[in-house]
Amino acid sequence: MRIMAIDYGDAHTGVAISDLTGLLAGYTTTIHTRRQEEVLSRLGELIQEFGVEELVLGYPKNMDGTLGPRAEKAKARERFALPVTLWDERRTTIDAHNILQSAGKNAKKRKTVVDSVAAALILEGYLTFRRSHP
Repeated sequence: MRIMAIDYGDAHTGVAISDLTGLLAGYTTTIHTRRQEEVLSRLGELIQEFGVEELVLGYPKNMDGTLGPRAEKAKARERFALPVTLWDERRTTIDAHNILQSAGKNAKKRKTVVDSVAAALILEGYLTFRRSHP
């Protein structure tokens, strides 16, 4: 079963898709647009192309646990007829920047891929949770 994680942002949306077993994060990409309909269209294409059966949406919360300003946008992602899990995405973008910086990526290169790395972190967290809570 393939699972897709989505890190929705204002201008860039990170996407990570698991392998067929639903155990490992595999394919990642970033959708570069501010237009919500274009993002949804591309997500639909990826869902169909990879045979995605479940969505994990990064759910933006503040560090104190309250909902962040993009939490309502995350709820709008429930357009597809698939099971949806909202996943706490606190610190994923910061962690993604740190990973890329440690790998020697300069700021310009980090900007183009940081959202897909953040989506991969969301997916990895969710997959780890699923394995430990069958």
